[in-house]
Amino acid sequence: MEENDTYKTISKPNELVLFKDKNSKFFGYAFPVRNEDEIKAHIDEVKKEHHSARHWCYAYQLGTETISYRANDDGEPSNSAGMPIYGQIQSFGVTNVLIIVVRYFGGVKLGVGGLINAYRTAAQMALEASKIVTKTINIQYSVSFDYKNMNTVMRIIKEHQLKIVDQTMELDCKIIISVRKKASQKIFDIFNHLFEVDIKPIDQN
Repeated sequence: MEENDTYKTISKPNELVLFKDKNSKFFGYAFPVRNEDEIKAHIDEVKKEHHSARHWCYAYQLGTETISYRANDDGEPSNSAGMPIYGQIQSFGVTNVLIIVVRYFGGVKLGVGGLINAYRTAAQMALEASKIVTKTINIQYSVSFDYKNMNTVMRIIKEHQLKIVDQTMELDCKIIISVRKKASQKIFDIFNHLFEVDIKPIDQN
């Protein structure tokens, strides 16, 4: 069976969406994120922007092979906000994404069923307003070699259309390449069999 080495995410933050129910307003935000620091920064930013709102509920998912996620109800009844938002992340099949739904209370209680529907709908609208893209899971390798072996290394990079992420070209040369996961073993073996060339994977987490 062919190994799947792609995943879906969103390319940029969505155009802001608004869902209303019984005078309560639910603003939906979707952000592409790579780590928890970015998540925290977006949450702080949205809280600052909507400082007079009642709740800032969110859910996120990170990772392609090892998944981590969190759903936060932020004071709403248990599982009435964070999980319905997370359900939409799963339903759209996206990862490396954060969805925040900001609620302004309109004076009329919606009940748990109403809240679940409102948070789910705002999250769905936020993802529908986002551009969903498919990306490849890539492995990065560090390739070290003497300057005299430069031509050999560059020829392989060119032949296999490998992406160079970073390079240091001095007496001791080092190139960091990014390789699609399903081709990664083959590329590793090619470089590994070269005399005087050292290749090792880079841990990207």
